[in-house]
Amino acid sequence: MKQRSRHLVFFILLLVSVVVWIRPLAANLRLALLSDAHTYILLILPISITLIYLEKNDPLEEPARGRIWGGVLLGVALLLRVVTAMDIWQQSPSDNLSLSVGALVFFWIGSTIVAFGLRAVKTNLFPICFLLLFIPLPDDAVTWLTSLLQRQSAWASTILFRAVGVPIARDGVMLSIPGLNIEVATECSSIRSSTMVVVTTLLLAQLFLKSWWRKFLLVATSLPVSVAKNALRIFVIAELGTRVDRGYLNGWLHHQGGFIYLGLALLFEVFLLLILRWNRGWRSECL
Repeated sequence: MKQRSRHLVFFILLLVSVVVWIRPLAANLRLALLSDAHTYILLILPISITLIYLEKNDPLEEPARGRIWGGVLLGVALLLRVVTAMDIWQQSPSDNLSLSVGALVFFWIGSTIVAFGLRAVKTNLFPICFLLLFIPLPDDAVTWLTSLLQRQSAWASTILFRAVGVPIARDGVMLSIPGLNIEVATECSSIRSSTMVVVTTLLLAQLFLKSWWRKFLLVATSLPVSVAKNALRIFVIAELGTRVDRGYLNGWLHHQGGFIYLGLALLFEVFLLLILRWNRGWRSECL
């Protein structure tokens, strides 16, 4: 198959996917715009496309092998689309959307294999795997993750208060310090900024590290760093509210100051990245 023909086949398959999955695509976009837990979805497609564009290897120079596997993926994806459209398994709306968008992602992968062969997937493995983040988390997964961030943030906040000598009692996600009772509510989990930290760390690890253990170590720190930034935010607001001015408890820093702590978390990840690259040199590790 000539290069021009491959692009044409791929373009046609993309058009088919948009037509067949238009409603799940629109629902996924609405979810990303309205749900703090899914905002990161807006970044996935642009980042994946950019990474593929910047890829140095050109799979078009080789024959498109393994296209039968791409056809299998296309068939499975279309079957799952029928299942979700007819709600045959009677799933919850969030589970149904996750499965439908997951089928769409596999249709895109299958389209890549049919048009360009398995080599295209191998040479663009990270951006293609990164596309899996385009699949929205079901409600149960969001609830579990939010609860985890709440509990761990409350625990980490307790450590900070005790480290500076502030008497504190903790009961689950309820914290009590002199003059203030704090509930680490759902909003305090900062799930939006936490998912942003994880996604950004994944990208940094891929772009600037080569050895798998360095990548793993950097990505593994993203969740603890997210918890730490939440704890720092709770600690700072509580201390300012009890020692400086009660207005801090419901002021700008409380409701709109999350980007400050997100920036601190990302700065820490960059600092750790530089440490991991220290013994190899910047140029030798860069892709």
